[in-house]
Amino acid sequence: MAKLLEGKVIAEAIKEKIKQEVALLKARPVLASIQVGENAGAASYVKSQAKVAEALGIEYQLHKLSEDTHEAHLIDFIQKLNANKSVNGIIIQMPLPQQIDYKKISQYILPEKDVEGMHPQNIGKILFGKAKILPCTPAAVMELISASGVDLYGKEVVIVGHSEIVGKPLALMLLEKFATVTVCHIGTSKAGKLEEHVKKAEVLIVAVGKAGLIKGSLVKEGAIVIDVGINRVADKIVGDVEFEAAQLRAAFITPVPGGVGPLTVTMLMRNLVEAAKAQS
Repeated sequence: MAKLLEGKVIAEAIKEKIKQEVALLKARPVLASIQVGENAGAASYVKSQAKVAEALGIEYQLHKLSEDTHEAHLIDFIQKLNANKSVNGIIIQMPLPQQIDYKKISQYILPEKDVEGMHPQNIGKILFGKAKILPCTPAAVMELISASGVDLYGKEVVIVGHSEIVGKPLALMLLEKFATVTVCHIGTSKAGKLEEHVKKAEVLIVAVGKAGLIKGSLVKEGAIVIDVGINRVADKIVGDVEFEAAQLRAAFITPVPGGVGPLTVTMLMRNLVEAAKAQS
């Protein structure tokens, strides 16, 4: 039976370190959050961010813009926050209305205020092993793996999902630890090769957003399973991996909810403090 890797427990230890660093700063760090339109998921995430920020002594400023906001107006708003020296970090809440391209918009945030770690300049630093501000979800995954005590050097790591916000940056971060990394995606699945890759994974990370995509029976005995997926099925929240069956085979596994999620907001706040330190 696999041991649970619970994000909340790990997050609490990291929060204590963040509190200490906040106390050493000359001014209270400020996180500016931009929400365009109304969305239940975004509203829930904002609430969680605000709660954690308050507990850590961080000022959280929520800026709500209307659903019909145009790109030009949002860019102008971001640039005003860039110019505001009291603002240390900027985050754009997802999803955005159809008329706004996140990939385009996110590049207008100054790299030093990009607390999501998604600006091309910050992603580039990961490639060279120089990044201090890391994408939040991949950073959370790395913390969970670290908590297992397993040395990644030479380990067969399989990532299922190659998104810009999880799979791609995570692959770079794992390579920095000298893991042997395989990234699977829809092409892998269509070629009928997904199962063979999953079966060899000593560390399996799944970030697709499809309930039960990975059958528990495919999990290698003694593997570490990190399930990033969050899916609503009837009245339950489940991951991308068949939890009960996988738990019987794995050595460590993240629960959903309660695994990656609680750590992601903590990583955001850690990034903010790193940004504030660099700016001061």
